[in-house]
Amino acid sequence: MVNKQRQDSGRRPANRGVRDVIPEPNKINASTPYDFNGKNLTPYGGLLPVITMLEKLGFQSLVEQTVTSKRIPRTMDLYRFVLSIVLGLYIGFPRLNQLRFIARDPILTGILQVTKLPVQSTFWRFVNALHRNVARQLLAIMQVMRERVWEAANVKLEVVTIDTDTTVHTLYGQQMGGRKSYNPKNKGKKSYQPMLTFIAETREYVWGELRNGDRPTGKQIGDHLRSVGAAVPRGVKQIYGRADSGFYCRETPRRPSNTSCSKPASTSTGCSSPTSSIPLISWSGFTASVGAPKT
Repeated sequence: MVNKQRQDSGRRPANRGVRDVIPEPNKINASTPYDFNGKNLTPYGGLLPVITMLEKLGFQSLVEQTVTSKRIPRTMDLYRFVLSIVLGLYIGFPRLNQLRFIARDPILTGILQVTKLPVQSTFWRFVNALHRNVARQLLAIMQVMRERVWEAANVKLEVVTIDTDTTVHTLYGQQMGGRKSYNPKNKGKKSYQPMLTFIAETREYVWGELRNGDRPTGKQIGDHLRSVGAAVPRGVKQIYGRADSGFYCRETPRRPSNTSCSKPASTSTGCSSPTSSIPLISWSGFTASVGAPKT
């Protein structure tokens, strides 16, 4: 008689006694039993203080008075469309097609007073119906909201530093305004070059514009910086500017509106004339007046 059973397949006796040290903690895995009887729970309960803050800051009346649109939506009014997009950004959904994941969330639908959010195509039709001037209107809303938030939070910055730079947005296909310009990651491809400005102390977005792929001209740089000076809160008395060498030009404003400026650091461009703070360089023999001879 042949016994095919392995000799070491039998159950080994358990170790008796209590171990002094448990080698590893208990882990939750697929075999862990669980039970759930709750209803209408949401991971987005943090939207309640957000919507309370927006109500106290008068966000609804500001949007209704500022944003204009010829299209009259049927599913929701203009303010609730804007509010749904803003709340989606708070949650972490920057794209319109991601709003379908929270279309029936009880907190979000309760705030917007709808049974569910519209489909993605409805949001796209709403956005496409907005004209180009809405971008300026949204920047104006941001400016007013920034002043109200600073006042409510008792932020009293008298000196701020603004960071201005252009970024590269690569385009695929034939899109209007695309140019072959500076694009280090995708060399030779067309792109846009938006110009953006932020406040360094609070990391707030102050002003920006979507531009074609050409290098910004001196007039565009001057107009942008003047708009930045007007968008800074009124309590700011002194502005320092930081930018790369692409913003050194004759048309850079000497003093933005409603603000005063100090002489910037050697690595920054300030509100004063950029050419006045640049040391003179003598190129004869490759010798600069600000350093040792170049080799």
